[in-house]
Amino acid sequence: MGKQLRIDSVLRPEVLIIGAGGAGLRCAAEICERRPGTRIIAVTKVYSPQKSHTSTAQGGMAAVDPKDPVDRVIYHMFDTWKGSDCSADQNIIKKVCETGWEQVVWLERHGMHFSRTEAGRIAKRPFGGHMLNFGEVKAFRACYEADRTGKGIMDTVWAESLRHGVVFLGQSVATELLFSHGRCVGAIVFVEPSGKFIAILAQATVMATGGKTRMYQVSTNCRQNTGDGLALILQAGLPVMDLEAVQFHPTGIVGPGILASEALRGEGGVLLNKDGERFMERYAPTAKDLAPRDLVSRCIMTEIREGRGCIHPDHNMPHVWLDLRHLPKYVHRTKIQEVTSFFRKFVGVDPETELCPVVPTAHYQMGGAPTNEFGEVQKSPEEIVPGLFACGEFAAASLHGHNRLGTNSLLELITMGKVVGERVVSYLADAEAPGDVPEEAGQHVFSQFSNCLERKGHQRYARIRDRLRVLMMEKVGVFRSEKPLTEAIDELRELKRMASRMELSSKSLVMNQELLQFWELDHLLDISMVIAQSALARKESRGAHYREDYPERKPEFDFHTLAYMTEFGKVDFAKRPIDMSIYKARGKNYKKFGMIERKY
Repeated sequence: MGKQLRIDSVLRPEVLIIGAGGAGLRCAAEICERRPGTRIIAVTKVYSPQKSHTSTAQGGMAAVDPKDPVDRVIYHMFDTWKGSDCSADQNIIKKVCETGWEQVVWLERHGMHFSRTEAGRIAKRPFGGHMLNFGEVKAFRACYEADRTGKGIMDTVWAESLRHGVVFLGQSVATELLFSHGRCVGAIVFVEPSGKFIAILAQATVMATGGKTRMYQVSTNCRQNTGDGLALILQAGLPVMDLEAVQFHPTGIVGPGILASEALRGEGGVLLNKDGERFMERYAPTAKDLAPRDLVSRCIMTEIREGRGCIHPDHNMPHVWLDLRHLPKYVHRTKIQEVTSFFRKFVGVDPETELCPVVPTAHYQMGGAPTNEFGEVQKSPEEIVPGLFACGEFAAASLHGHNRLGTNSLLELITMGKVVGERVVSYLADAEAPGDVPEEAGQHVFSQFSNCLERKGHQRYARIRDRLRVLMMEKVGVFRSEKPLTEAIDELRELKRMASRMELSSKSLVMNQELLQFWELDHLLDISMVIAQSALARKESRGAHYREDYPERKPEFDFHTLAYMTEFGKVDFAKRPIDMSIYKARGKNYKKFGMIERKY
């Protein structure tokens, strides 16, 4: 069967962008503005870039207006460092926070319709962990477009990409990275509608494939977020970084796990247990309901564990309440109308008059493919892979460390998308042509697809997928410890064996969704194994990675986890230092950027 699979054609743009969400298209726009006429192909797994996951982001994008009378960039930098549990890289924090407002202005001037105050200025709302005066009081820092900020960003960067002539390949997936003499020269792409493999050879390849939390039972991610890009990185023998750092958003709608944006609490919503108590006041006396997400998620799960949660009658799932009933009708109907409509649609609740059931839901990967401050992918802390770049949620520069503050994700994808675009333009000035298709091209993907097509057995995809999701939620979720993690690793090995005995009902390559699901399941199992082993190896609690058997942060783990896995289950680890350049510079307020205590 393997001999029947082949590369059907070759495309030769100057730049290949894998992933056409906000980060990838902001990168494309920057390249085109700085180097007009650059030939760019953007590959997207979905039908249209407008279906990219960026479009679902709701609450806002953090940025400090230089004219703000009370807020300062240094406060935003401090909040990001503290929120990361002292594991973000300070050179990235400085770069991103200092250029945030510039990108807000760029978006507005290119057509984004930010919400406005009565005075005509860009409106801002508070978000968890964002505070003034180094943690004294909540900050209004999140610029937003009602409750569909991500949609506004996608409309803007997609329009810019179209204006500059970027070519899109929809319903297509990158299946193998291509290398020549250590340099990335493109990728093999599988085009679902035709069932054909295309080699796309490029001088520069940018990966921006987004997140990967579909291995969890309750997740905010769309069904396409299956970690394909990270799997390609591992298959190429490159490392992934900090995969143990999985963010659980505190307020997922019970059942589907759809995000109930932090904007709801930013506008004044409060969390209640079954007794009607505003329990966050006990855990975070200053920040309360707007504490960082990892803390709020653990507090909710603690309330549930200790019997102060509720059980939803339809979904038989524990939850707490989000109370929005006291908010003015104006807020309900102009600022949060889309989010509140999800409660009406999916759980039959009217947020204006009823309590809303919420539970933590897998939401975001703080880790990803390790990059330097310019978005160049690293094969070790000292070496980069020439020609290979990454940005957005897929990449780990690392702005977020082990916990991301709300609204810093949209900030990162826009700022780092620009940074990577700048770097690509610089790289293209001296980049060599990629040459011919490498001789070994297709060895991995053709073997992988052939394996899927030739499998025999009676195991069912849905059964393995559902077992994986329950396993990861229960044993590699909000709370972790050695015994469940060890059990999870053993069970993942068994699920991998089971997956090898799934048989396709159709052997066609054309629009075969079952074939794609088999391929995705392999990736979900691979990435889950790395998450579990990384979580087992980090014997401390830091940000979203919480070990009940090691509940404190430990100085001996002041590093980023690099994980390599070319054979399933065999994970090798290395370390990347945490950049503490702000602290080491000994400037004003430098002590705020040491290994500080994290209280809210």
